[in-house]
Amino acid sequence: MKAHQASGIERHAILLNAAARVSRSIASILDLNVLLNRTVDIICDEFGFYYAGVFLVDETGNWAVLAAGRGEAGRAMLAEGHKLHIGGNSMIGAAIANRAARIALDVGAEAVHFKNPHLRRTRSEMALPLIAGDEVIGALTVQSELEAAFKDEDIAALQTMADQLAVAIANARLHRQNQALLRQVERRARLLKAANTVGREVTSILDLSQLLPKMVNTVVEAYGFYYAGIFLVDESGEWAVLRAGYGEAGKAMLAEGHKLQVGGNSMIGTCIRLGEARIALDVGEERVHFKNPHLPNTRSEMALPLIFGGKVLGAITIQSVEEKAFSPDDITTLQTMADHLAVAVQNAYTLEALEAAHAELLRTKVYEALTVATTEAIHWIGNKAMPITMTIARLQEDLAGGQPDLASLKEDLALIAESAEAILEVKEQLIGQAREQQPRPVLLADVLQAAIRQSQAGAVEMQISKEAAYVIADSTQLVRALANLLQNAREAGAKKITLKAGADKQKGNVRIRLSDNGAGMDNEILEKCWSPFYTTKPGHHGLGLPAALHVITQAQGQIFLTSQVGKGTTVEILLPAANPLLGDLGKTPTITLLDEDDEWARFFTAIVPTAARAESPAPQADLILLDEFAPNFDAALEAIQQAGLIGKTVVVTAALDVDRMTRLLRQGVRDVRLKPYSPAEIPALWAK
Repeated sequence: MKAHQASGIERHAILLNAAARVSRSIASILDLNVLLNRTVDIICDEFGFYYAGVFLVDETGNWAVLAAGRGEAGRAMLAEGHKLHIGGNSMIGAAIANRAARIALDVGAEAVHFKNPHLRRTRSEMALPLIAGDEVIGALTVQSELEAAFKDEDIAALQTMADQLAVAIANARLHRQNQALLRQVERRARLLKAANTVGREVTSILDLSQLLPKMVNTVVEAYGFYYAGIFLVDESGEWAVLRAGYGEAGKAMLAEGHKLQVGGNSMIGTCIRLGEARIALDVGEERVHFKNPHLPNTRSEMALPLIFGGKVLGAITIQSVEEKAFSPDDITTLQTMADHLAVAVQNAYTLEALEAAHAELLRTKVYEALTVATTEAIHWIGNKAMPITMTIARLQEDLAGGQPDLASLKEDLALIAESAEAILEVKEQLIGQAREQQPRPVLLADVLQAAIRQSQAGAVEMQISKEAAYVIADSTQLVRALANLLQNAREAGAKKITLKAGADKQKGNVRIRLSDNGAGMDNEILEKCWSPFYTTKPGHHGLGLPAALHVITQAQGQIFLTSQVGKGTTVEILLPAANPLLGDLGKTPTITLLDEDDEWARFFTAIVPTAARAESPAPQADLILLDEFAPNFDAALEAIQQAGLIGKTVVVTAALDVDRMTRLLRQGVRDVRLKPYSPAEIPALWAK
């Protein structure tokens, strides 16, 4: 039985019981939206009313805004943002203004009643104020299709329920505030953690190519923003160039060389020109905002300058898909991070300048060392050439006399041959037979393998990390330098030689460590061993180590030597790390590769889809490649000649040698080429 169908004491009891059930149902709900929607449904279901709605007073205190409404009518009014003026021409407005319930037994005769097109069947209405403490927070409207559906005595029962609802709303609001505070505390903790991360990173990373991407990732992931990017001002001071950007959008813009004019029509440009932060809470209304097709969902943006010592180095942009996305905490911590980042950028710039100065100093020292070595070489060659000229003069005198002494003649010719051979060895060690090539990324494992075979060092234990796969060098000269070092180890009686290469702690370098257990050297020899023509070995000219020093320093590297008598020698070499150069192969010919299964063979066959390694030449191949340092080189070359395929054979090598190259070309090979170590170099093998 519904309340409006009963009468007297029975009706009052029904209302009280229903009010109690409503109060129990809503007492434990802390989600405000769930609470209000559940309340209007329970009221209508328990009391049998036509409609119920809850209004809450807005921030201005002038309007009562519908927060929940029953059924289709309620949903329609919520969608319209339905609100009533407090104290205006409505039951709700009057109930809130007067802090007292109102009953309209016949809405048509009520002076204060808002005629609502969504509730045309309403005939009677009750409006109950929602009072929490001393504050009226809203009102509850209950409506019926019947005239005189409410009695004065109903107010007491329903007002009790309304009071309980007001307490529940206050509790839900308090819970929402507590949750918001908790989220704020959690967010602040994330911000502090992010700021701490940035503080650590900027002190440990001085390579901008690593630092800047790390920063944008940290900002986006810690704050949950849509995008972050870092711009640095170029040398002209006219452009802010994107150096790091988050996600796919960042990758696309970096690939395009994205830049913005300083002082131009962009947040970044204005931020850098003024040297102050710019914040757009709604980018659609911002005059200086660059519309970026890669970031279509940006709704708010913040640009923070990177300032060090009064100079603006660049700016960081932070973007969100929400309007008004930046809180005061965000701004404070992000500006602090921007300040830390500016210090790191300046430190990186300073390090780059120091490295450039160091490289220039190193080049100067190299040139000085070469000058000294050249001067000594000239004196040495002059000393070796003097016996040649004297011997030739003596030979000419003997021949002019008509009866030369054959024994004396043989001795003179042997002396000439010995001196000439010594001069050629000096030329080979200090200059090399092949002219120096432009330094390029070379596959370290292949160069080392060539050096081992050229030096006849035998078994060498080799370990090369993935980070040390490529170095910048002239492969011919590097093979020569490494072969000299390996030959020294072999001649020192080493039974074990190990070679390890890995990334150096100095970013961008590879450290090669060559150790042996040979005779070793004492301190006196160590001090002199780098000097040209100094040697402790009979028949040697003391040019192996000076030549290695020349090659390594010309490659912008460094070489160090430690040794102990009876325990062996260790040579450490630092060379610039590299990555293979990418390139388009185009149409590739069918290639047979005659080589063992080594690093270079695997690299080449993985890159060239039409190349295959084989034990013997394939007649149907368009091109035959033969590795000069393959263990079976002579047998393979003979097989190629017998098969009549010498004309389409290219000998590939890690180190060009003019004499060998000339001999092979005379045998009919198509060409002798340096090995390609990058995809970009490969097409030159078959280019005409």
